[in-house]
Amino acid sequence: MADIEKQSVEQRENVAQTLEELRHTTTVDTVHQDEALKVLAHYAGDTTWTPEEEKKLVRRIDRKLITLLCITYGLQYYDKAMLSQAALFGLREDLELSVGNRYSFSASIFYLGFIVGSYPAIFMAQRFPIERVAAGIVSVWGVCLMCSAACHNWQGFYAQRFFLGFLESGISPMFMLVVGGWYKKREQALRMGAWYSCTGYVSAISPLINYGLGHIKGGGLNSWQYMYLVAGAITVLWALVILFFMPPDPIRARGFDERERYIAVARMRENNSGVRNTHFKKEQAWEALRDLKFWLIFSIAFLMMIANGPVSSFIPIIISGFGYNSLNSLLLTLPAGVIIGTIELGAPYLAYRIPQIRTWIIAVCQLGTILASILLWQLPRSAKGGLLFGCYILASFGGAYAVTMGLQIANTAGYTKRSVTSSGIFVGYCLGNFVGPLLFKPKDAPVYAPGFIAVLITSIVAAILAIVYRYVCIWDNRKRDKTGTMEGFEHAYEDDLTDKKNPQFRYTL
Repeated sequence: MADIEKQSVEQRENVAQTLEELRHTTTVDTVHQDEALKVLAHYAGDTTWTPEEEKKLVRRIDRKLITLLCITYGLQYYDKAMLSQAALFGLREDLELSVGNRYSFSASIFYLGFIVGSYPAIFMAQRFPIERVAAGIVSVWGVCLMCSAACHNWQGFYAQRFFLGFLESGISPMFMLVVGGWYKKREQALRMGAWYSCTGYVSAISPLINYGLGHIKGGGLNSWQYMYLVAGAITVLWALVILFFMPPDPIRARGFDERERYIAVARMRENNSGVRNTHFKKEQAWEALRDLKFWLIFSIAFLMMIANGPVSSFIPIIISGFGYNSLNSLLLTLPAGVIIGTIELGAPYLAYRIPQIRTWIIAVCQLGTILASILLWQLPRSAKGGLLFGCYILASFGGAYAVTMGLQIANTAGYTKRSVTSSGIFVGYCLGNFVGPLLFKPKDAPVYAPGFIAVLITSIVAAILAIVYRYVCIWDNRKRDKTGTMEGFEHAYEDDLTDKKNPQFRYTL
């Protein structure tokens, strides 16, 4: 009887303790506030950490996240750029793409799909678990890629290219959000560059794969069809890896203990931009559309990506115009991939190591594209060395774009605004990629002078706008300093404030 009474007393004490804990539980308003507050409010351990502890955590995040982002983006570019390599192995002849501007438009229509799909994708990524959205998109685009082998005419191929672009469109904006949620401002540029540089390094690997596939004969299929089937199958399998292993944000990522999660969230205060908020806020979307800095970044992305038309769709064809056969033309694209991948990684590394030079880096990278367009426009076709050098450095703008993405994320606060502007810069990217191939017309081959003149002009203007953007940010920062409210981070997660509404926010240059 005494034991029963003792158990009853203990139960009453436990209930009383639980009620007392509930009274002191912090309720987090996740409509107006960032979800990161849930982690901070429920953490009961030591709220300080050493620099060594933080460095160890960042290295672990890099291992779990950046490797996955790099491989995923590399696969995306491999799939997207398959067109220019398949064109050397009978694609244009089999699908009647050699007539007029059909081939150019097959490259451009892909980016129409990108534009249409980018905002629905980023809306789903904000509303639903981003890793599930990404895995679903990647798996379906892998199937769509394999369907390329079933196309028998140019009309069907146009439809396939549009839907492939529609499906692939969400990956870059999603990755920008993921990096923005895991890394501090000064860390973001290097991580952006890491996954974006895979566009270059994959270009050094994919010709070797397609060189082998280009030798396949028989089976009722042409070699270009095998290229699409193999790439699509690899992509579908990789979607499973994304689903089970992608760490979406510090709040929900698996494999981190309570203290690691707390440090991962708390250290992000200094960004003044939040980690995650699933509620779409119309006022933040409207603010993004009225923001001059966003439109400058949008214009820079659009103008610099005009040059990606010849890079992604015409470089193997341009090289074959120097007198090389199909297989040798494919192999001669290898150095371009290594050089551009290194530029795309080196430019963000400089942005990471040296503070406040991001806009200067963008302008300097554009100089490489400017020089290349002059060489490819002016040199005689007999000057193969100079022409190949021009082909190899033409995509120097890739380093500038990698830094531009990081700059946009670093200078935008408010989760909805960051989502909208991440998609917005990508729309600029898509418009440039849509226009670029259309400037390179068959009648202008092999020099394509009008196309390279357009690349020259737009690259110069993009470099100038990067400097304009720098001085707009300097003006805004000085104006805020004069109010007496200096940069601070103590209320970073409380109101999901945008960069314009938060007087403590300062812009990165």
